Amino acid sequence: MLYFYTSGESHGKGIFVHIEGVPAGLVFDAVFVNRELARRQLGYGRGPRMNIERDEVQVLAGVYRGKTTGAPILLAVYNRDWENWKDVMDPLNPKEERPFFAPRPGHADLPALLKYGYKEIRPVIERASARETAGRVAAGAVFKLLLREFGVEVASAVLAIGSIRTQKDFSFEDLLRADEDTVRCPDPEASKLMVEEINKAKEAGDTLGGIFEVRARGVPVGLGSHTQWNVRLDGRIAQAMMSIQAVKGVSVGCGWDCWDSYGSSFHDEIFYRDGKIKRSSNRAGGVEGGITNGEEIVVRCFFKPIPTLRRPLASFDIRTRERVLSGVERSDVCAVPAAAVVGEAMLAFVLAQAMKEKFGGDCLEDMKLSYREYLERLQKF
Repeated sequence: MLYFYTSGESHGKGIFVHIEGVPAGLVFDAVFVNRELARRQLGYGRGPRMNIERDEVQVLAGVYRGKTTGAPILLAVYNRDWENWKDVMDPLNPKEERPFFAPRPGHADLPALLKYGYKEIRPVIERASARETAGRVAAGAVFKLLLREFGVEVASAVLAIGSIRTQKDFSFEDLLRADEDTVRCPDPEASKLMVEEINKAKEAGDTLGGIFEVRARGVPVGLGSHTQWNVRLDGRIAQAMMSIQAVKGVSVGCGWDCWDSYGSSFHDEIFYRDGKIKRSSNRAGGVEGGITNGEEIVVRCFFKPIPTLRRPLASFDIRTRERVLSGVERSDVCAVPAAAVVGEAMLAFVLAQAMKEKFGGDCLEDMKLSYREYLERLQKF
């Protein structure tokens, strides 16, 4: 099975990614992977750490002469900020500096401390941090490279920041150009208002959430299944997206924007014309009954305001139980544009995993052969 895990801490030596199941023979394009990592650092409203880190991937295992070997892949994204934190974050002999004893509302601080029995919050902060998503994006880039071999593309854009939401319907090409905009919104008027909204939040020491959309095109019919709850592809997509730090809701297709419609006006009518199956619309978002239907996959994620505030909320000191203000760590004002790039990585993972499950193959050529035979069968319908 295709799968990946991350390890590492926000201010540790780096973020590391272990990937299993990538077929042998896939060209590992390091320039592309680094470009994806750079995209994660874009977006108006990011914090000062983006001025420190210049993320680059280091391949430690699983690639030989520029191609995957079929063995597990190990990638590293080293933290430049480690130099400023190595006394605190030395795995075996840390110094007692920069302690953190006041949990932040909305963060993993308190429940993780209670679960794992920590005496301070630093271990939670370091692993719960969205810095971990550098590993997801590195892995996602590998999955994108695999999907590209089958003509599948993944892209994203920001739809809303704070109270400002675009009213435009974007094409896939619009999403591909989203990086040209400072908040990754292809609507210039809405983008301008979003920047103003971020400036207001920054001046107030506050943070903002929003909505981003991730799409995939070129996805074949038949990924996922209706036969059991845990193999339904929309459920797997939702879990992957909900795992992104600060994402609190996910919809596939119209989702939250169409819940109050009549069924007669909601569902996508099906036609057979010119030897092809076509639909009148794509409110289902490319998935019906847990199975891809050949239309674009459309996923929207609802991102809460980041819980680390420069104007902190009420909390308590875990040592004395006295009422204090919650702790403050260096943070972003708004990370919705970056989160959309992470969303691309997670959607790419789910689709690549489903492709590998359906078409198998220890090497890329075997996987492609199985894919071509499947398409030939569909053409006989």
